[in-house]
Amino acid sequence: MKIGLVGLPGSGKTTLFKLLTGIRDDLPLSGMEATTGTARVPDERIDYLSKLYKPRKTTYAQIDLVDLPGLNFSEEQKKGKNPFLTAVRHVDALVAVIQVFEEGLPHVLGEVNPGRDLDMIHSELLFADWEVIEKRIERLGAKKKKENETELELLRRCREALEEESRLTNLPFNEEEAELLRGFQFLTLKPMLVVINLDTKGFKTGFLGKEEFLAGLQEKGLPFLEVSARIEQEIAELSEDDRVLFMDDLGITEPGIDRLARTVYRHLHLLSFFTVGEDEVKAWTITEGTTAKKAAGKIHSDIERGFIRAEVAAYHDLVGHGSMAKLKEKGLFRLEGKDYPVKDGDIISFRFNV
Repeated sequence: MKIGLVGLPGSGKTTLFKLLTGIRDDLPLSGMEATTGTARVPDERIDYLSKLYKPRKTTYAQIDLVDLPGLNFSEEQKKGKNPFLTAVRHVDALVAVIQVFEEGLPHVLGEVNPGRDLDMIHSELLFADWEVIEKRIERLGAKKKKENETELELLRRCREALEEESRLTNLPFNEEEAELLRGFQFLTLKPMLVVINLDTKGFKTGFLGKEEFLAGLQEKGLPFLEVSARIEQEIAELSEDDRVLFMDDLGITEPGIDRLARTVYRHLHLLSFFTVGEDEVKAWTITEGTTAKKAAGKIHSDIERGFIRAEVAAYHDLVGHGSMAKLKEKGLFRLEGKDYPVKDGDIISFRFNV
């Protein structure tokens, strides 16, 4: 699962990418090529399990992030190969970073206007999808075959939505239609989260036009999160004690980078199950609805192939009773079959035979 960060030059997306992935701040990035890194997803459940089991290794859930090439609307780029449109097709979801800060680097277009910036990103994605649909409709129309009618009707419905400036995620599709569209890799079918990048003043008191901008996000059905890359940078550079004092002064309970990682995780309908023991406590990432047998395959293909059953305990039950032995006494340690839908927070041990 790859999440792409998109934004206008100077929006702060690369700063956020470096903070999330831990890539050195002095590492030069060209801005014209996609850069990939891995972000840890903070989870207090892993913290608790690690204290309980005292393993030799603790592994948090991770998400793959891609710092996409900055959107550049120059005539030179429009005439040539657009590196953004090439790279963005290979990610599964998008985080649009919108500049709202006025301190420091001036806006690339002169005036800070979050609504305009989001509309520019929105239009770029919509137009790219529209072009793909238009070419496909032309091709199918030229063949005039009866078996193409279902696809043609679906694509015309999509084109109509795009021409009304609506993302394809706002349209309802049945399973057959969704399968038909999957191969097109439409950009407006990718889930998108908007990150509002504030300065210190905006973080404390809000920003001009905030209510109108947030209303626009709701109208488009886009979730959002407010962070400040500048504040996050300062937090990252402090010692643990100074970090706590600094955050208390600003009324922050946790770094925005942690909130961002978790929000992206939830927004993509991802969940974590855990494996525990003296060697390692580990969070495994799966999508909602994944069966126990498929979840076993995340650990190793042999475990999926030879799956017998899953021994399952709920995290909140373990916290409530303090040990696996107590859960077994209370009948809260369950045996589940291959079709069991794994739930967020399940602690699982797989039985298998190869």
